Amino acid sequence: MTSDQAPRPAAERVWSLPALAVLGTAGVVLLTCTAVFLGAVFLHVAPSNTLGQRYQAQVDGVIYPEFEQNWKLFAPNPLQQNISVDARVRTSEGTGEWIALTAQDIAAIRGNPVPSHADQNLLRRAWDFYDSTHDSQDESATGPRGPLAVEYLKRIALQRIGRTVGGSPITGVELRCGTTAVAPPPWSRESGSAQPQYRELPWWTVDDQDYRGLA
Repeated sequence: MTSDQAPRPAAERVWSLPALAVLGTAGVVLLTCTAVFLGAVFLHVAPSNTLGQRYQAQVDGVIYPEFEQNWKLFAPNPLQQNISVDARVRTSEGTGEWIALTAQDIAAIRGNPVPSHADQNLLRRAWDFYDSTHDSQDESATGPRGPLAVEYLKRIALQRIGRTVGGSPITGVELRCGTTAVAPPPWSRESGSAQPQYRELPWWTVDDQDYRGLA
C-alpha cells in the first residue's frame, strides 16, 4: 500500500436471519426471566395484597430458600433481638448441663468465607417453626403442625448430641431459648436490658425412633 492510498473501511458485519432470531429470542427470554424474578421479589416484600395472595405458592417457589428477604417493603423491620437455643439431656445417671447449640453454629460460621446454609439457618428456622406453632404460655400446639415442629427441633438437638452421654443412653431432652435485646447505638437515648430472657420447653421423651435416619 502506498502512502497516498487510504485504508479501506472494515466490512460491516451482517447477521444472518437465524442468528438474529436466536439473539432476539435469548434477549426476550432474559428480559422475561428478569421481570418475573423482580416481580416475585416485589410481591414477597410488599404488604399483603390480592395478587400476592393469589400467587403465594409461585412466589415462595422463586424466593425460598436462596433469595429470602427478612424485611417488608415500606416498613423495614430488622431483628432487634439475639436468639440462642440450648439443649440438655437426661440419662439414667441424671441431668446434664446446658449445651449451647446456637454457639456451635456461630463458631462454624465466624471466619468462614463460605459458611454452610445449614449452620446459618437450620436451627434458627426450626425454632421459628416451633415458636409459630406453640403457645408461649403453656407450650401447647396451636395448629396441626405443632407435633411436626416438636419432632424437627428434637431431632436437630439429638443429631448434635448423639445417642449417649458418658456411656449412658439418652432418655429425654429439653430445650430452651434465650432472647437478648440488641444494644442500642451510642447516640440513641433508648435503653434495654442486656440480660437474656429464657423460655424453657418441657422435657421430651427420647427413644430409638427419634434417631431414625440421623447420621
